[in-house]
Amino acid sequence: MKKALKIAAITVTSVIALMGAYLVYAMHSVDPARLPENHGKVVSKLYVSEDGKPATSDTARSTVKRPLIVGFGGAEGGNAWTRPRAAAMRNRFLKEGYAFLAVGYFGSEGTPKQLDRIALEGVYQAIEAAAKDPAVEERCIAVMGGSKGGELALLLASRYPQIKAVAGLSSGNAVFVAITDAFNTSSFSHRGEQMPFVPFPWSATVPLIMGDKRKVFDLMLADKAAVERALIPVERINGPVLLMSGKSDEMWAATEMSDAIIARLRNKKFPHAHEHIALDGGHDAPLKQMNRVLDFFNAHFKPGLETGCARG
Repeated sequence: MKKALKIAAITVTSVIALMGAYLVYAMHSVDPARLPENHGKVVSKLYVSEDGKPATSDTARSTVKRPLIVGFGGAEGGNAWTRPRAAAMRNRFLKEGYAFLAVGYFGSEGTPKQLDRIALEGVYQAIEAAAKDPAVEERCIAVMGGSKGGELALLLASRYPQIKAVAGLSSGNAVFVAITDAFNTSSFSHRGEQMPFVPFPWSATVPLIMGDKRKVFDLMLADKAAVERALIPVERINGPVLLMSGKSDEMWAATEMSDAIIARLRNKKFPHAHEHIALDGGHDAPLKQMNRVLDFFNAHFKPGLETGCARG
């Protein structure tokens, strides 16, 4: 028995040592001075018809102008809101009178391979192009994202006042390190410059190897000075903000970070409606309550006001 335990301990130690050595190697594999291939490129698909089909010139001409909701997926990559499992909720938005733009910002053909220094201006250009569609009310743009997509949604809305509402699902309150083997760059960039980010600490190496993502992010968040430098300036958002989180999030401290966002908005005397709904469940809990996002947009994001779409 003792011999077996000793062998097991040696094996685990060896694996950790090998993985640690690989991380050291990997951290030199991404050049922070060189932007990723396809930097600034995204893929998008616009839906304006209640049948859930993508927009065409014919449907655009025959459709009444609709407020635009832009959807982002998270660290899974690809264009999440075009997938079959998203169709039911996407179609709910369409039936309520919204247009829907699904955006893939990495992990699709022609886009960056990894979530590394994603260009905010590239994402916004896709939104701007969709807003010019004849079926879309270009004064009325909302963004919505889950996890890293929520981080992106909040970032965009804090920099582009044309965006009039935000829903962040299991979102962070700061910009975090890029999801690459190197862990040495920012997840997002703006005009060619990577944004300040919460770095990956060496103390997180073992939890990363063991697959404990929540522990990894908890150790990142422990660096209060780095978090402060990387905070998203949510008070600059030009419209209402909805946050939803799972109280038992296994990926990162979404509830605590959402609470921090609401506290920041209140301290800054944010003039628009803002709410955080903390749900029972984990990282995916908000995706099971998307009707609450729809209710929030219906209540606070409507066309016809002189200042845009936001009511609150």
